[in-house]
Amino acid sequence: MEKQRKKTFSLLLILVMNFGLFTLSNSSVSNAAQIISITETTANNSGTLTRERVQDIKASPAPGTVAPGTEVTLSTETPDIIIYYTTDGSTPTESSTKYTGPIIIKEAVQIKSIAVKMGLENSEIASFHYTIEKDVISIHDIQGEGHYSPYAGQNVTNIVGLVTFVADNNNFYIQELKPDKNDKTAEGILVYQMPHGVKVGDVVKVSGQVKECILEGYEDKLKTDLPVTKINANAIQVTTSNQKLPLPVVIGKDRIPPTEVIDNDSFSVFDPDEDGIDFYESLEGMLVQIENAKIVAPQKHGEIVVIPGTMKTNTKAGGLRISENDFNPERIAININDKSFVTKMGDRFEGPIKGVISHSYSNFKVLSKKEELPKLVQGSNEREITTIIPDPKKITIASYNVENFSTRSKDSKVTRLAEAIVKNMKQPDIIGLIEVQDNDGPTDSCTTDASKSAAVLITKIKSLGGHEYLYTDIEPEDKADGGEPGGNIRVGFLYNPDRVSLMKGTKGTATQAIGFENHRLTLNPGRIDPTNSAFHSSRKPLAAQFKFNGKDVIVVANHFNSKGGDNPLFGKVQPPVFHSEEQRIKMANVVNSFVKDIQSKKKDANIVLLGDFNDFEFSNPLLTLKGKELINMIEKVPAEERYTYNHEGNAQVLDHVLVSNNMAANTQVDIIHINSGFMEKHGRASDHDPVLIQTLVK
Repeated sequence: MEKQRKKTFSLLLILVMNFGLFTLSNSSVSNAAQIISITETTANNSGTLTRERVQDIKASPAPGTVAPGTEVTLSTETPDIIIYYTTDGSTPTESSTKYTGPIIIKEAVQIKSIAVKMGLENSEIASFHYTIEKDVISIHDIQGEGHYSPYAGQNVTNIVGLVTFVADNNNFYIQELKPDKNDKTAEGILVYQMPHGVKVGDVVKVSGQVKECILEGYEDKLKTDLPVTKINANAIQVTTSNQKLPLPVVIGKDRIPPTEVIDNDSFSVFDPDEDGIDFYESLEGMLVQIENAKIVAPQKHGEIVVIPGTMKTNTKAGGLRISENDFNPERIAININDKSFVTKMGDRFEGPIKGVISHSYSNFKVLSKKEELPKLVQGSNEREITTIIPDPKKITIASYNVENFSTRSKDSKVTRLAEAIVKNMKQPDIIGLIEVQDNDGPTDSCTTDASKSAAVLITKIKSLGGHEYLYTDIEPEDKADGGEPGGNIRVGFLYNPDRVSLMKGTKGTATQAIGFENHRLTLNPGRIDPTNSAFHSSRKPLAAQFKFNGKDVIVVANHFNSKGGDNPLFGKVQPPVFHSEEQRIKMANVVNSFVKDIQSKKKDANIVLLGDFNDFEFSNPLLTLKGKELINMIEKVPAEERYTYNHEGNAQVLDHVLVSNNMAANTQVDIIHINSGFMEKHGRASDHDPVLIQTLVK
């Protein structure tokens, strides 16, 4: 018993020395029970001991409007702490100013502070905004230097402004008549009253409460989106009407938006000259102008994404392509609230676009009117036909996301998809199809078979003079693979039996895992590790072994999980966290391991991975997938043509074709731009562009 006590005591003493978990009582220690005084640890939900955090810092008086010379004291309930603080908006550290006494408020300021104590976790960073009492408050005072108003929650009276834009019967924007000389403080603001009864050109006095409000947004907008500063008015007085509007700020001329950095300091410094997210915040609510705007994406949701005419695009067709360190902060959406407006990547406006800066759906945008847009000039961008010429000695393989295709798809969509395969893609030998829905599409009927959906497309291809393709897939379990509810999307293969054959084998089930033995797939087609948690609520990779000119080719069709749940680029979390990437990395590891297993048994195996991987060529999931075993042919595409998808004006690659190293030297690749830069009016059939390779199989 005594030996056990000594052992327990020794273990606890180790914990004391290594982690500072316990404090010893003053009494003599005769056994382990006498030393239990847990003062600096707590247990989290998993039972792991973690150190306590210093209590939150409090400020007195409370943040808000104060008289000049007010003394602010900082304190916390945790004793014997040290507080460090900043007043320039930067993040406080133990190298910042040490708090030794009251901070005197002489002008509007943001105090950020942190409390530290040895043995405890540092406190959360506390932020306190103070403004100086003024006889007259202006709009720029309310907006302040930052993304949140120093007057938020406070009542203001007789705020004078000129109405510059009427959004609807309940919302309008006003702009300061006497602007300050500080470009960091916006001169415009949103006003809400139901109904307001004002019109553009009215000068008004507004009284009400300042609020930070998140306007229209996605389901998780409260967690992700930046707010818009507005006044919830309880009184509006029109003092005069028909006044001339202020000169707009010409973006790209009067003020130049950053072209690479969205945010590089986690909001610690408000720097419109360096950070795109700060640049547009500094113009919130203000009248702006964009001259001879270049259109970098097709109209979507009544918005047209543009850059000023003086700025450069970086794709051959006139779009903006992302790169690893540049997500194009210069782009801005023109919200005209008209989904019928037809425009494509590479078009432009001839003349000025005017509107006010606002924020919704995770992005800054210019609110404008369709009838006030300048002349639209059509660009030279046209839907492409592949430059790859069919060769009887070479196999062609394509990846095509057909965007929720089923028997319920419109005839026009069916025709456009078939035309693309016959004409634009020149009838590839194998086509990996992504987002094929079951036979009744989004109807939730427990149907999982997609043979009729595939047949619709096959029939249309043949009617347009194409080959009579065959189709193979594996039905997913009902509602197990994500996508549109009831649609049961999956990946599958179309193949031309006059050119290639699906090698004989047993077709797998939704839950059977494929393997590779004796130079053959154990199932054909078969799913790769379909019960692995990496593929939870997402599509399972489908592998099939084909024979071409007497040679074997293993093709794997993929559709990795989407980017749903990621933080937006222009959101309140900076840098944004891409939560969905974790699952794609797991998927990539599983598929890469499958490739390694094949190569360990047949070194010169011809392997092709294709599909919608929902990530970029430079991303961690694609680098993981590629490993040392594969070459991503997308990286061989010239930079100015390297995109398959367009999201919020950013041209990017989501669709890839990777080949085993032994195939790369004999492989050509082509991204066929027929969809992502266009609207249905131009012939678009999907939101993705197809990718095509041609290779000499050895």
